[in-house]
Amino acid sequence: MNDGKAASASGVAHADALVVLAEALAGEDEAALVEARRRAIDELGAEAFVDAVAVASNFERMVRIADGTGIPLDTPVNLVSEDVRDELNLGRFAAAAHTPGVSAWQRPLGRVLRRLMPRILKLVGARMARAEDQSGPRA
Repeated sequence: MNDGKAASASGVAHADALVVLAEALAGEDEAALVEARRRAIDELGAEAFVDAVAVASNFERMVRIADGTGIPLDTPVNLVSEDVRDELNLGRFAAAAHTPGVSAWQRPLGRVLRRLMPRILKLVGARMARAEDQSGPRA
């Protein structure tokens, strides 16, 4: 659940309201959804609220399409997400059968990649920002 720390540290405007909304959309508590919806509309405004729900809906749609077609996780994603998938018990879903298990020799590699990922993403983001500064925004 949302402890508010990550949302507050993200620098995204209204991040806490967006996280609460996302959790309510994925949850089963009708009262929490009503309250999250009210809060998001109050803080973001009606238009931004609709955009936020559209983004969440699109992610849900894409996941259902991937699950329905049986698309397995790519090996790098499989390696770095093993602990999260285990924690969330995602193996209980039928689509999980399409992704092979992580082997004993891959497990340590996945742990190393998980530790390196924030640094790699920061470097990639900085490089993309420099490239955009030099060439102007992409269409």
